[in-house]
Amino acid sequence: MAHIARKRFGQHFLVDQGLIHNIVRAIDPRPGEALVEIGPGLGALTQPVLERCGALTVIELDRDLAARWRQRQGITVIESDVLKVDFQALAAGFDAPLRVIGNLPYNISTPILFHLLAAAPQVQDQHFMLQKEVVERMAASPGGKDYGRLSVMLQWRYRIEAVLDVPPEAFDPPPRVDSAVVRMQPLRPAPELDAELLQTLVTVAFSQRRKLLRHTLGRWLEQRGFSGAFDVQRRAEEVPVAEYLALARSLAKA
Repeated sequence: MAHIARKRFGQHFLVDQGLIHNIVRAIDPRPGEALVEIGPGLGALTQPVLERCGALTVIELDRDLAARWRQRQGITVIESDVLKVDFQALAAGFDAPLRVIGNLPYNISTPILFHLLAAAPQVQDQHFMLQKEVVERMAASPGGKDYGRLSVMLQWRYRIEAVLDVPPEAFDPPPRVDSAVVRMQPLRPAPELDAELLQTLVTVAFSQRRKLLRHTLGRWLEQRGFSGAFDVQRRAEEVPVAEYLALARSLAKA
């Protein structure tokens, strides 16, 4: 019986064979690698990836789909909400760093990206299908309209590259937005800083985008007794990632 896409899981199944081929070629899976797919769905990526690497772990919340994948040789199924999966513990079960792939549910894509941050030291790379607008925000440079909290909080830890654009008609059912594939490679060595402190100050900085930072981050810094040099006569989107990192390090030392 055909599987019907479930709206509550944000399911849109990739069906364009040409695009599937290009995505798998961009991932370039190899035997012996620790490949993990988030939301395999009907197997558009799963099947060709499995053919190349021979073994694959999949994370699937839909119990009907999870049951299907348990019947396939070479597939290890984790039936769970991906936001509840401990990727650091998962990585400990492999002899190689994780390679994480998936057509992420668009309604929870940002929480998934943030959830994976903690496991970055155990990850080789990540290839995800996302809403194109999200990919543009992830890869945005300072000064542009797309540059924001998501840009800073991912770029401090990953090298981010938009790989492919994917139109709505490549899916069944078609989403109402354009999509794109993004490649995320954790930076080596990992920048040394307090990630929670960085997240807090970046959240404060972008809390009122149209105002100069002296109204938001400037006041927050004053409350912390910060006496270092940081130009608050700018808007949050004008500050490069490196300057946010330097500020977080200075605060940690204070």
